[in-house]
Amino acid sequence: MLIKRKSIEKEESSRAPTRKAKFAPVTLSEQDGVRYLHFGTEWVQGAMRIRKPDWLELEYAQQMMAWMLFISEPRQIAQLGLGTAALTKFCYKTFPEATVTAVELNESVINICYAMFKLPPNDARLQVLEMDALEFVNDAANHGRFDVLQCDLYDATARGPVLDTAEFYAACNACLTDNGIMTVNLFGDHPSYSKNIKAMKHAFDHVICLPEVHDGNVVAICFKTRPTLDYPSLKERAAAIQTATKLPAKSWVRGMQAS
Repeated sequence: MLIKRKSIEKEESSRAPTRKAKFAPVTLSEQDGVRYLHFGTEWVQGAMRIRKPDWLELEYAQQMMAWMLFISEPRQIAQLGLGTAALTKFCYKTFPEATVTAVELNESVINICYAMFKLPPNDARLQVLEMDALEFVNDAANHGRFDVLQCDLYDATARGPVLDTAEFYAACNACLTDNGIMTVNLFGDHPSYSKNIKAMKHAFDHVICLPEVHDGNVVAICFKTRPTLDYPSLKERAAAIQTATKLPAKSWVRGMQAS
């Protein structure tokens, strides 16, 4: 859930199985070489540049990778809410030693990602699960398991994350390793923002919000253990990330300093 533009259902979307009645229709649009995912509305749920399918096209998605400033070699990464699989694909490609787990409730979203957004099939390092994110984080088998959680849980109404309670964020915290980090996509212009920030600060030792992008999106960085913010070292790390991945990591550090 990012920006507004007209939703045009493409003929190719018929390749996805019939949606479950409780979900909004999965629709697609394309403009200037970028394919967008919608849930039957003008709200964009994700994007992919067709000629660069593994690139993070949207700035908020790039900010969701800000945990890289603190964790250089993750072993286990989980994505809550698949969208166009942009973050899932990027992590899978960028960290070949890590396993990546994506959790998505809507089967049609999973299938459209395979058909239209270049999501690779499951293998020894990649697992896409059709299940409720709340069930996933409450499963004791997942507690203490992940170095990184990335949370982007929106529905067609775009009124804020569909899971936003203190209990949900506490369960997310429980899934992290001792120095684990969670990044969350929030909608800063909506009343849900304050509720989410309060719940996160209750559940996590430290929370930093990056500057708003896309006229509304705010990425929160939630630390299980409060970090030492050594900005000279973070700037060096950001420069290395930017050289290796082309992500605008230097701007993340500037945003953290300004928060």
